[in-house]
Amino acid sequence: MFGAGAMGTAVAMHLARQANDTTLWASEFDRNVLPALTEDRRHPALPAPLPERLTVMGPGELAPAAKGIDIAVMGAHSGGARTLARVVMEGCGSLPLVVGIAKGLEVQTLKRMSEVYTEEVGHKRVVSVGGPCLAGEIAQGLPTAAVFGSAQAEAARQAAEAFRSKAFHVAITDDLAGLEYCTVGKNVAAIGMGILDGMGKVSGLDYRNAKSALFTQAFAELLELVVALGGKAETVAGLAGLGDTLVTSLGGRNRLFGELLGEGAMPQEALEDLSRQGMTVEGVESTRDVHLLAERAGLDLPFLELVHRILFEGAPATTVIDCLERLNP
Repeated sequence: MFGAGAMGTAVAMHLARQANDTTLWASEFDRNVLPALTEDRRHPALPAPLPERLTVMGPGELAPAAKGIDIAVMGAHSGGARTLARVVMEGCGSLPLVVGIAKGLEVQTLKRMSEVYTEEVGHKRVVSVGGPCLAGEIAQGLPTAAVFGSAQAEAARQAAEAFRSKAFHVAITDDLAGLEYCTVGKNVAAIGMGILDGMGKVSGLDYRNAKSALFTQAFAELLELVVALGGKAETVAGLAGLGDTLVTSLGGRNRLFGELLGEGAMPQEALEDLSRQGMTVEGVESTRDVHLLAERAGLDLPFLELVHRILFEGAPATTVIDCLERLNP
């Protein structure tokens, strides 16, 4: 595992528990959590200790960390994916099979993660992971179901075999574009859902009817977006779309960011607050990305567009409720 963020560490913990010889390599960007990983054998953001079989190595130990690897799992968030891939390739020379766990697009190019990794490693044995996978639950070994997508079916099967366990179930899809675009849109939906939660905390009301209606609208818009970009409708209706949108709307960093907005925080203020707690909110860039993708495709997505207006155009967070006036039946 290259990258020791919360999700990367949780995945490394899972792989080590399956009797895989697993190394967690912390990059320069992970120095703040390295003492906790090596001395306390625990990631500060996760609720369970590291398994004994998991080896932790620091930034200066890239070569030994990569020696003899069969699968390189890349743990960077979408904004750091290309940088991590280049660092690892410079230290290793080649990577036989790459599994990317980041959910999002490259900021400047809007390229999907599989496209970024394919360009950097020089082959298409690249697998992307989608579905409802919260880091804390993976770290605890709680039941999880994920979907692996790849342009090469054999690569997806090999990765799935390494990950599968009684607690970690894996489905495989050849709809790589659909899988990866789902991982972008669900982040935006989760921010909108979180805004309603924040409004409820302030008012003492639940907004359950509104949240259900907006969730339905978010799913309909995600479906429209992904299909317009070349993905399959059944992918959106499965773990990668509906499943991941649901779990992200119930918990996680993007929903929490939205909750802060619903309580009255400004977007930058909320981002800085979560950043101080070591949290990266990929949904902010995802909101910008979805806006651009929808614009290019000529789509009218009122709920996802409202989230964009709240984050980047100064619209009050409470206007997310206005989307109820334009619901699909």
